[in-house]
Amino acid sequence: MNTRRTEVLSQPLQPPPGSGDAYSPQQILNAIEQGSLGKTSNSSGKTLGLAVSAGLSIALGFAFFVTATTGMEDAPWGISRLVGGAVFSLGLIVILVCGGELFTSSILGCVPWATQRLETRRLLRNWLLVYLGNLAGALALAGLVLTAKLHELAAGKWGINVLEIAAHKLEHDFASAVALGILCNVMVCLAVWMSHSTRRAGEKALLVILPVALFVSTGFEHVVANMFIVPLALGIMHNVDAGFWQMTSHAGSAYEGITLSNFVLHNLIPVTLGNVIGGLLVGLGYWGLFGLVRPCAKPVLTPDLIDRQIH
Repeated sequence: MNTRRTEVLSQPLQPPPGSGDAYSPQQILNAIEQGSLGKTSNSSGKTLGLAVSAGLSIALGFAFFVTATTGMEDAPWGISRLVGGAVFSLGLIVILVCGGELFTSSILGCVPWATQRLETRRLLRNWLLVYLGNLAGALALAGLVLTAKLHELAAGKWGINVLEIAAHKLEHDFASAVALGILCNVMVCLAVWMSHSTRRAGEKALLVILPVALFVSTGFEHVVANMFIVPLALGIMHNVDAGFWQMTSHAGSAYEGITLSNFVLHNLIPVTLGNVIGGLLVGLGYWGLFGLVRPCAKPVLTPDLIDRQIH
């Protein structure tokens, strides 16, 4: 892929004179569209690299959540969840400020698809590459956490917290998991959408904290976060000995429901479906409100057409 082509497509829209640093809703839509076009024009290698980075970032945010909420059993339930949700937002902040490709927000690529500037196959290809990259990044951090034996922190309470979280995530029926996935990605995509209203990194960070804290604290389901926490729980289950269970005064049999098949069937598949639907609701919803007023559909974006537009 031509580097100059990608850079041109990735340049942010500039607010008009006198508007300060804020974009209007129409300008946010345009920025989302242009940004998505730039991302889908990246090479496969760059897309995968950015996706691995994003998977690591979300996993780090979840590790922060586990640390922050471990030992808060006596705190009010809502307060402990709020604290965990606030620190979890670090993951999305890192992605927005430092760059990264997150599957849940990549669903907003439906905006240039709706304007007929992006082909369906290119959109689906991008989603697949980002999904696989996020999975690789999340699994990599889970492996590092296991190797570092973080599950033994606080006399094993850190590891038990991971197991409790994972076990709860696998208790949902299919419809509930889909619904929780929809709610989650509505909030994630709203956070990303709002972050495009400013160019300042600090303001972007502040804008995403509350939406992320809402979805995390309320228990909505994020597929990339689950790619980290459930495999981590599986790793703990298969790597601890009897001494861990004695130290924590818990029985391993209490977590027998944490299995790979349960993860795939009761969480990964329905939550992925829900996240896609939630992202489409935000992307196509705002396109319907602010995009349909544009005069005419633009041609489908192809590599040849991009070259002609640039040269």
